Amino acid sequence: MTPGNNGASTPEDDDPFGYLYADGQANGAQPPSGGYGYPNSVNRVRAVGTRSYGQQPQAGAGQTAAYGQAPQQQGGYGRPNAHYAAPETLPGGGGATTAPQHQVPGGGGGRGGRGPNTKGLLIGAIAVVAAVVIGIGVAMLGGDKDDNKADDQAGSGQDQSQSTEPSPSASKSAAGKTELPKVDAKALRLSPGMSTASEFKGAKADGGVYVTGFNQVGAKVTWTVDGIEKAGSYKLYLNYGVPGTDANATLVVNGKPDPRPMSMKNFGNSPKGDWEQGWKNTWAIVNLNKGTNTIELACNEGNKCDAVLDQFYLKRG
Repeated sequence: MTPGNNGASTPEDDDPFGYLYADGQANGAQPPSGGYGYPNSVNRVRAVGTRSYGQQPQAGAGQTAAYGQAPQQQGGYGRPNAHYAAPETLPGGGGATTAPQHQVPGGGGGRGGRGPNTKGLLIGAIAVVAAVVIGIGVAMLGGDKDDNKADDQAGSGQDQSQSTEPSPSASKSAAGKTELPKVDAKALRLSPGMSTASEFKGAKADGGVYVTGFNQVGAKVTWTVDGIEKAGSYKLYLNYGVPGTDANATLVVNGKPDPRPMSMKNFGNSPKGDWEQGWKNTWAIVNLNKGTNTIELACNEGNKCDAVLDQFYLKRG
């Protein structure tokens, strides 16, 4: 078998590329008539520059070839070498070439054509997505601020209404605390031999007045307590002064002596003999009836009564 003829009697069995070899040409191999060098192809091979686009006029003898045309080139071995022009080349392209040109979809024809600007499209898409995300974020932040502002305004209005109109329970509670009785030394009923004074500075009673003369057996102060709204246990507080020593007395409520003495210790160890540094405070639990009650503090046998008396007041126990 030789190039250009494999011994078959039909043209399609011949070597379609035999004409490219010297021995094939010697055996009479001819270029095939089909397009792209294959038998039975629909397209026809044309020499480079012979195909015109847009009905370009053919160049005559002695004239320059029209745009899109090129002079024929000589093939190997002194024979004309017909090169095909790519049939998918679009009209208006950059002219025929000696090799098929590959086009990118969407690009221009010929060698100078470019594909789509994918980088630009990608950047544009990213910019659009970023703008949408930023817009959503701004909207959400704005909504939160508006909500917070509305909540603050609502809360402010509520606080103002509460401050201008206190609840009845709060008023009652406050009134109840202020209604508990309190008495200064000069309002107490004193037994014979007792008096009031203001020589020692530091007493909390009005005018710095306190009761003196309590340091003798039989001395007694009486406080008539009015306005107790509810019977029960209360704390009886006493402001007193001692000269750097401990003292005590007998507490009597509604005629009933308390078995435990009312302690008036020298808390904090004030210097002995210093009355102005000896002002202290103590308390005891008392059971009161509703309405009026009588509270007495007496210096009886066995009590140490070297003290001055300043104030009495009650708190809920």
